Amino acid sequence: MSRITIDAKCRLCRAAGNKLYLKGARCLSSKCPIERKGAVKPGMHGVKSGSKLTDYGIQLRAKQKAKRIYGVQETQFKNLYLKAKKMKGLVGNNLMTLVEQRLDNVIYLAGLSLSRSSAKQLISHRHILVNDRILNIPSYQVKVGDVVSIEKEIVSKIAELPAVANEFKTPSWLDLNKSKLTVKIISLPILEEMKNDIDVNLIIEYYSR
Repeated sequence: MSRITIDAKCRLCRAAGNKLYLKGARCLSSKCPIERKGAVKPGMHGVKSGSKLTDYGIQLRAKQKAKRIYGVQETQFKNLYLKAKKMKGLVGNNLMTLVEQRLDNVIYLAGLSLSRSSAKQLISHRHILVNDRILNIPSYQVKVGDVVSIEKEIVSKIAELPAVANEFKTPSWLDLNKSKLTVKIISLPILEEMKNDIDVNLIIEYYSR
C-alpha cells in the first residue's frame, strides 16, 4: 500500500502553495513551513517564479491538491469520480460528498484525531467502531444513522483531542457526543461547510479530457 511519508507532507503543502493540514497540530503552530517560509516551492529553485501552467497543469494541480488533502490514492479517487458520474445531481457535488463520507475523514472532522493520516492509523489498528463493530477500512463510506466510536481502551489516552475542546466546532451533519467521544451521522455532508478550498470544476475537467 502506497503512502505519504511524514517528512514529505510539508513539501506537499509548499508545492500546493497553501496549507493542506496534513500534520495535525503542527500545521497550526509556528513550526509550519508555510508560516516560516511562505508559499515558496520546495527545492533549490523554489524562489523562482517558474513557467506559466497550462490548462492541463492547472487541472492536474487541483486534482492532486484534493487527493493530498483527503489522503486518497489515484485509483480510489478516480473510482469515486466514476461513481459520482452515475449518481443523480451535479458530478462535482457528488464527488465531494463521497470523499467527505469516508470514515477517516469523519473521524478527523469530528475531532477524534489530529489529522486524516492519524485517523487512518486509528482505523487500521482496529481502534474504531461503526455501529459497535470494529471496522479497519479507512475508505468505508458512512451512511446516515451510523454511529462512530473509539475503542474504550484508548479513550483515556486521547483526552486532549479537538473533540473535547470548547472551541472545536463539528460540522452540522455530524452529531458529536463529547462525553462518550462518539459521533452520529445525521445527514449527508453539507457542501457549504467544506473549508478545503478545492476547485472541483477543475477536477471534473481533468477527468473529462
